[in-house]
Amino acid sequence: MSMNRRDFLKTAAAGSGILLASTVTPANASMPKELPPEAVGILYDATLCIGCKSCMVNCKTYNNVPGGALYLPGRATSYEVKPGEPYWDSATDLSSKTVNVIKVNKSGTAVNKDNNENGYSFIKQHCLHCITPACVSVCPVGALRKNPVTGVVYYEESRCIGCRYCMIGCPFNIPRYEYERAIPQVRKCQLCQHRYEEGKYSACCEFCPTGASIFGKVVDLRKEAAKRLTLKPGDVYDFPVQTVGSKEKSRRPVSKYINHVYGMKEAGGTQYLLLAGVPFDWLGFNKNISEAYLPDLTWAYIAKIPAVIAGVILVGTATWAITKNRNKDKEE
Repeated sequence: MSMNRRDFLKTAAAGSGILLASTVTPANASMPKELPPEAVGILYDATLCIGCKSCMVNCKTYNNVPGGALYLPGRATSYEVKPGEPYWDSATDLSSKTVNVIKVNKSGTAVNKDNNENGYSFIKQHCLHCITPACVSVCPVGALRKNPVTGVVYYEESRCIGCRYCMIGCPFNIPRYEYERAIPQVRKCQLCQHRYEEGKYSACCEFCPTGASIFGKVVDLRKEAAKRLTLKPGDVYDFPVQTVGSKEKSRRPVSKYINHVYGMKEAGGTQYLLLAGVPFDWLGFNKNISEAYLPDLTWAYIAKIPAVIAGVILVGTATWAITKNRNKDKEE
């Protein structure tokens, strides 16, 4: 059956309208702005970190199993492979194969720990699990979701269409995309939620030998962070190891802290909290991130993208149809 120019244009316009209607409203446009009472998270104290990278190794080990954030059927472990050295893995940043990374920042002679002048400091980077995550709000198909009980921001690969809105919307530049795969997925820390049913928790905390990373309810982690900021440098303190309520302690002198808990207010608050002895911007964290509820802001911009795509499809198909018909008229 042949289609004239007018019918074709009507069909193209209708198709573009359907596309626009199906993508302009995010699946999770509205969500609670308050921290869930049972929300869990991590407190990372850079002054306790020794840079052993046990958290990185165990993150990969325990997330390359079914349900893990790095799991892929048929792949044992998502190592970052150096050409010619199949067992090489020395990640320096987040990637599609690394969702938790320890970095070190140095200056000058780098001899003084927790000092940004002739010193150094470690920092641990992964998803901050925002209380009101922008990545969730902009995902048009609900591939990124926030657990209403634990508050964990997790990913459902079967829903993902590869639009990468989450990468645009995240103020912390966390999600990574598998550009190297034919059927790519988004990779990010999911706080080892696949281990909760087994009575376990985040591997990075379980295997941290110094208590630099501890797991627990966010309300308890906030109290612990606030308490540490009241301590005087040189005071001896029993730092909990693995979990905030752990009986296992690491007794050691307190270092000098920057009077700020990163994640308390940034982007409306996060479930990953950080303490450090040096300014967070020196550690690579954006100090200018708004304290406002971000989903309203991010969606105001990203919502326009589907309209642009629909417009391009409409104009492109219309141009193609007109050009084709003109060529046909000339032949006749």
